[in-house]
Amino acid sequence: MAPRGESYLPISTKPQAKFRVKALLGHCLYRRVVIWTVVIIVLLSITLFNPRLTTRPRDVFDLPEEEVKEQEEDKEEEFEELKGEDADGPHWLRYKHLDGYYNGLRALVPFSQYKPEYPRTSRTGSSPEASPEVHSKLPRPSVYRPHPDYDSDEYQKTYVPVKRCYIDEDNTVPAPDLYAYNGVPQGQPKAALGSYEALGLREDVCFDRFGRYGPYGLGYELELGGTGEALDTENEGSEVVWEKTGKIDYEGVDWAAAQERCYKANEGRFFTGNETRDFELSQAGRKRIDRIAIVIRIYVGFQWTSHALLNFRAMINELSLRSGGEYDVHFLLHVRDNNAPIWADPATVQNILDANVPPEFHGLCTLWSEAQMKLYYPGNFGETFENPSNGDIHGVYRSAHMPLQHFAMMHPEYAHFWNWEMDMRWTGSYYELFDRLGKWGAKQSRQGMWERSSKYYIPGLHGSWENFTELVEHETQESGRRPILGPVVFPGKVGLEEGEVFLPASCASGSDMTQCGVGEDADLITLNPLFDADESGWVFAGDVTGYDKQYEKPPRRCAIVTASRLSRRLLRVMHEETWRLHHSMFSEMFPPSMAFHHGLKAVYAPHPVYLDRNWPQQEIEKAFNGGRDHTSGGHGSPFDLTNEHNHKGTSWYYNSEFAGLLWRRWLGYSQMDGRGKNGGRAGEGTKRGGKKEEEDPRNTGRLCLRSMLVHPIKWENPAEQE
Repeated sequence: MAPRGESYLPISTKPQAKFRVKALLGHCLYRRVVIWTVVIIVLLSITLFNPRLTTRPRDVFDLPEEEVKEQEEDKEEEFEELKGEDADGPHWLRYKHLDGYYNGLRALVPFSQYKPEYPRTSRTGSSPEASPEVHSKLPRPSVYRPHPDYDSDEYQKTYVPVKRCYIDEDNTVPAPDLYAYNGVPQGQPKAALGSYEALGLREDVCFDRFGRYGPYGLGYELELGGTGEALDTENEGSEVVWEKTGKIDYEGVDWAAAQERCYKANEGRFFTGNETRDFELSQAGRKRIDRIAIVIRIYVGFQWTSHALLNFRAMINELSLRSGGEYDVHFLLHVRDNNAPIWADPATVQNILDANVPPEFHGLCTLWSEAQMKLYYPGNFGETFENPSNGDIHGVYRSAHMPLQHFAMMHPEYAHFWNWEMDMRWTGSYYELFDRLGKWGAKQSRQGMWERSSKYYIPGLHGSWENFTELVEHETQESGRRPILGPVVFPGKVGLEEGEVFLPASCASGSDMTQCGVGEDADLITLNPLFDADESGWVFAGDVTGYDKQYEKPPRRCAIVTASRLSRRLLRVMHEETWRLHHSMFSEMFPPSMAFHHGLKAVYAPHPVYLDRNWPQQEIEKAFNGGRDHTSGGHGSPFDLTNEHNHKGTSWYYNSEFAGLLWRRWLGYSQMDGRGKNGGRAGEGTKRGGKKEEEDPRNTGRLCLRSMLVHPIKWENPAEQE
């Protein structure tokens, strides 16, 4: 059952009005003839012109007939399992839990032989076995390199060559590789939301904990320079990841110095952030590329666990060192003491770092405080429409964008800034994630961009990305709403000082509008839909400050979870709106709304998101695209306070219960499986997983997951809870 205080939509108990037969069957012959004639005409009209009866279902627009039939048959079969279950609580508690996530390395099969437990791929094909075959021999991982082949002739003819980067100052410890397994455990479910194929991510490999984190200190002792983590977990075959490099000693590593050495060695590869100089570089010789900052939000008091060290080491190595300096990783450290003179006294800064950050990361930290933001963005911000949190306009809860804006203004060398949170994890290569999202964003057309981004992509229902694009166009036409292209106009809008010329030449009048914006870097990439906050039921939808209250609230777009990539020009727009116009909105709403108001390119990247239960495909659509015009916004939004419970079984949302459970099982720790009476919930059921179960030769061994984002991860080793 749901925790106390968690609300759900009420079920109507109002009696239905009775149908009066006498109203149609009067004594007058003429009345009967006229009435029945009208009824027949109405029924024929409904039959002939109702699109639900004469066309395919809206959700499966232009899918092959056999797939539509399979979806309808599967829906009937999936609902069979709900009969007789307790009807209390949210609907998803009545769906069967999926077991395939916990099939391990001994169930690994080539991707060509892979049969997912969910969703069913074909009614004519055989279903995956209830218990997959357990192989006696453990597979062997191989080096995984999603970066370009920097040593190839093709790359070096096109781009400035890349020089190798090292962890140590003496250039004796090269940046290590991570390891992956070719194939996927048999029966492992597919993602219900989002797509590997659409984004260019590989889905035919999987990662175990040692191949992912072993290069960074997992699986060996503190005395050898490791973390001491995973020594109490099953570890057969893990030594493979150290055969080439040995177990790297991370004691005394200075990541800021390593990043700086890497950048200096490859400085000629990059644009500088100076427009005049960059134009000259673009006209001469081989291609240069932009640099990107990963800005991780942390705070005084953050618990630096061993797993946190592993995660951040992986980010720095894979994004910065392995890429030849294309990315830099930074920590934006929130100092809660507003009296601390962090911008005036180096000794104060050092004391804060010593008390709150491991030495290996000191040089990557930029300190900030809310008092500093009041100095940087002074003045009267005017009235707020709503402030449900009762927070200060300069506070991190309501205006987390302010310190990021300030950081961007201080770092002109970066073209884009990933705003990242410390409780997110990615099971694969961070370079593959951020690189593919950026490339995918650049390929997207501005035509239909906002409409596509307002909706969850459900491949099992919507088909291919091309089919999904056609579906969204069809739904937009049916809605009668005008597609959005360029800046929006609304009462009380104030323009920017330098105007709003953000549409590229490919969008000029007379151009092929399907190519509008194609090849243009996205100004905003979000990891959840960009929904219309108006009437959405999202609790902070009205937190809008500084706008003239004689008008309605300005139009707004929002993406829940602040993790996103923002361009320098978007941050400049946000900076001007903040300092000059004294405008602000809640943290998750301000960047998308500024892109919306001023006509910048914004996209929701449909990364793979998993569900812990056997949801019928149509029910996913109803729950996650149940808003206005079949989107995630407006009335019926999944982000409505009464609807957010639907995210609890997903692998990516701030209130997810499934993300932490799956992540800790992948790390090798036993967990309560969430099964039990009335559907089960987090912390309930039977303890499963862990060393004993993974070592049992009758079981499939340690978990191996495809690359996926999981959030939130509030703790990892169960010892942290003791």
